[in-house]
Amino acid sequence: MIVTRTYRGAHALAGALLYVQHTAGVAIGEEVVIRAPGQAPRRGQVIDAGADVTVIQVLEDTLGLSPARVEIELTGATAQAVVGKELLGRALSGVGAPLDDLPPPVGAAVRPVWGAPMNPSRRVPPGDFIETGISAIDGLNTLVRGQKLPVFSGAGLPALELAAQIVEHARVAGGEPFAVVFAAIGITARETRLFVDRFRGSRALERTVLFLNETRDPTIEQLLVPRHALAEAEHLAFDCGMHVLVVMADVAHYCETLRQVAAARDEVPGRRGYPGYMYTDLASLFERAGVLAGRGGSVTQLPILTMPDDDITHPIPDLTGYITEGQIVLSRALHGQGVFPPIDVLPSLSRLMNAGIGAGKTAPEHRRWADQLYALYARGRDARLMASIVGEGGLSEPDRRARDFAVEFERALVAQGHTRRTIAETIAVGWKLLEALPRTDLERLDDETWARRPGAAP
Repeated sequence: MIVTRTYRGAHALAGALLYVQHTAGVAIGEEVVIRAPGQAPRRGQVIDAGADVTVIQVLEDTLGLSPARVEIELTGATAQAVVGKELLGRALSGVGAPLDDLPPPVGAAVRPVWGAPMNPSRRVPPGDFIETGISAIDGLNTLVRGQKLPVFSGAGLPALELAAQIVEHARVAGGEPFAVVFAAIGITARETRLFVDRFRGSRALERTVLFLNETRDPTIEQLLVPRHALAEAEHLAFDCGMHVLVVMADVAHYCETLRQVAAARDEVPGRRGYPGYMYTDLASLFERAGVLAGRGGSVTQLPILTMPDDDITHPIPDLTGYITEGQIVLSRALHGQGVFPPIDVLPSLSRLMNAGIGAGKTAPEHRRWADQLYALYARGRDARLMASIVGEGGLSEPDRRARDFAVEFERALVAQGHTRRTIAETIAVGWKLLEALPRTDLERLDDETWARRPGAAP
């Protein structure tokens, strides 16, 4: 039985945090209604239940709120989200309110947003390919069902545009039921309109749920957006048997909100002012991806984060890299050359790639094909740097060919623009690049693999 309790007057207000003394039976995550004379009710949530002081996180603007005059109602309920297939095709706010001029969704169930990470003993090792339609990902940094593969971007790079393209183009093999849950954290109103209009113009919206949190929304709401999205994703995956791709952008905004809340609570800061528990908090999101034994669906995550100052050692990408299984890194240099998507395949990595490629999944020769492309591109990048130091005359003939190969690789395979490529088309583009080189340059390909390439003479 849910019991509500009402308290009058608060001890203090610091930013979005309201401090209340002498409360009893308070639970972390409990929902709160805050009323003040002459003002609309505000929503809140208990984030710390101490013996003497309870800390309430106010989810709306606190301007003009007088702590001594407020009335605080502890509802006894925790934050919940409406979930169900009915949400597919809908555009919702970060906390599930409609943004598409339709009635609020009824859904199939109501679930707590504070879900738990998957039990490791129930996890099934990921092993099935997800086709994003992006050659640099599908071919060289393959995404696998149940994986957590973040995209590391920089300020001004088209990470959101890449996210939108993946939402439109992603597929799973075999025609199995597939859905995308897109959680936008702290985007602008203009970006919201672009996302909604873009997806409405394609059939992708039919299998997509959009949770859109804007910069004008309460900052503190950014902590709830990914949890609402994951509650919906888990329902679609493990109750409805669908394979769900969760795209979250931008995780950096989420972490900045964590830092603001920690500062308001006068907590001892960790690296660069971020709270010491940021690793645990991020893990509580990312570890909700995976495949469960005995369940037909899966949850795959593609978080997108902006690296402050393009610093991959910054706490946000650094901690994210520890939790997840690789990273896709966007390049400012490629973006400056007009390459889209500007994915730098050298620092990018998918640790689960080998589990999702090969015969019956992508192509039998996929691993050796990718190794050879990667090796030649790395040599070409080195040759390009060497030529800038010693001049072209200091390069050997194989190094010149590798340098030219790097240019063609970026132009033909990475810079695919906004078109969608199947994995077969991606493999074909790669073979065409390799066939332009002498056989002696292809040191990572054995004769059997070379003879098995598409279009090879019998």
